[in-house]
Amino acid sequence: MSPTSSATTDVPDSRGLNLFSADPYAASLCALYLPPDLHAHLLPHLERLGALAGGHIDALAAVADQNPPTLSVRNRAGQDESRVHKHPAYVELERLAYSEFGLAALSHRGGVLDWPAPMPPAAKYALSHLFVQAEFGLCCPVSMTDSLARTLRKFGDPALVERVLPQVTSQDFDELRQGAMFMTEQGAGSDVSATTTRAEPQADGTWRLHGDKWFCSNPDAGFAMVLARSEDMPGLKGVSLFLLPRDLPDGTHNAYRILRLKDKLGTRSMASGEIRLEGALAWLVGERGKGFKHMADMINNSRLSNGMRAAGLMRRAVTEAIYFAQHRRAFGKRLIDMPLMRRQLAKMNVWAEQARSVMFQTAAALADAEQNADAAALARILTPLIKFRACRDARKVTGDGMEVRGGCGYIEEFVEARLVRDAHLGSIWEGTSNIVALDVLRAIQKTDALAVLRRHVDSLLQDGEPCAPALADTQARALDGAFALADHAALQDRPDLARQAASALYHALSLAALRREARAPGLAGRGVLADQVLLHRLTPRDPCAIPADEDAACRAMLAHAL
Repeated sequence: MSPTSSATTDVPDSRGLNLFSADPYAASLCALYLPPDLHAHLLPHLERLGALAGGHIDALAAVADQNPPTLSVRNRAGQDESRVHKHPAYVELERLAYSEFGLAALSHRGGVLDWPAPMPPAAKYALSHLFVQAEFGLCCPVSMTDSLARTLRKFGDPALVERVLPQVTSQDFDELRQGAMFMTEQGAGSDVSATTTRAEPQADGTWRLHGDKWFCSNPDAGFAMVLARSEDMPGLKGVSLFLLPRDLPDGTHNAYRILRLKDKLGTRSMASGEIRLEGALAWLVGERGKGFKHMADMINNSRLSNGMRAAGLMRRAVTEAIYFAQHRRAFGKRLIDMPLMRRQLAKMNVWAEQARSVMFQTAAALADAEQNADAAALARILTPLIKFRACRDARKVTGDGMEVRGGCGYIEEFVEARLVRDAHLGSIWEGTSNIVALDVLRAIQKTDALAVLRRHVDSLLQDGEPCAPALADTQARALDGAFALADHAALQDRPDLARQAASALYHALSLAALRREARAPGLAGRGVLADQVLLHRLTPRDPCAIPADEDAACRAMLAHAL
């Protein structure tokens, strides 16, 4: 499918654009970060998903966004049922994500997309980064299903794993049971130690849960991970992790109700609700009293997914903005031929590509984390880094994308309004910006993650395309300063510096990754992006100084981005 013709309109419309082929970096980055045989196998699937994302999936997502789910608390006979009704467009999106492309299953078993083994994280994020450019809301349940499977395999009783894992990793849409996590309580928020939901042990080894959960996305999921207080002691030591089934073995609904669905700013296609647990049956996962430690594994996986989704939103915003600027004319010129517009597009492109580079770097660390202590430490710090900075950047990039399109970007018939609304989710769910930035400092305080990250950055630079000699001293000072700031904030107990330190580390890593990528075939333009990260995100600038003319650099960046 090709983009909608603009021959009879002055409003450029990219609907039908292949979002994989239109992305100048996608194929080469996949070739760099995926094993050669897997890359060759996935390439036609990525191309097909790109065509669907720019056409069929995008159209379905627009319909699902305008027709959010509804809740039936009772059936017509007056019986409680807590049934979420989803629009057919959303159900079709679910089928594509879970069944056709196996996005929640491909990390856990072979056979997805005809690949014989589980795929590495880079493959999952390459495919999901593309899917999310069309549909953001569904990617939250997909991520939670994937994360629930990971956490269950890691901490669950083997018999429970054997029974449940095939259900949450199935590509058979009728057999699939999606995943969720019910953690947030109205009086606790990010303070999990204030959890009040109670867990009572039963003689048969099961547990019964009582209490309210305030914000539960995918509330009708087949299984949910739930935090509840199992021990008669305050704080985190009294909280355990449980697996809550929606349906009991006899086919009846478990003893909990969905009280209402949330009316949200974004992710409207996907249901989020309030849950009341009324003696619901559940199974203990992991050790009693270590619930948050176990749940943190699922939360961190979801945080990384949030960062990936932010990167995808930014990429879609950039693709749309560049397409529009190429095809829209004003004052006798194309918008992209105007220096100020080029500057705006170049800035958007830098921020989007920083996020994608950090996404792939984190995926590479995750692939080795269980066998390599340095990789585990690297993954530990990179996860909150991408969640913090990429999610905040997405709010700005999607807003700029709306501005590029102008008035049409503000109406719901084009994608920009949905991108802006959805972009605000990432900085809130699974930890607000403050919580996640503080977690970066916690990683430094409790592990050797900062030293491992510094070695990794130095290694990337050593293997990468060097910066111009005129920038070498500036780059060295900036990197030293970034790591010194983070070290000071963590070791001198300066939580007020957490956001500044996290941003500096994110920019340092993305700069190094971009320089390393610039050495790969088809990615020479990444070095120009790295220069801009250095000059505009790591180097102090006088806001009133008259800078040098940077239009040449903007032209160079956009030349590689078209």
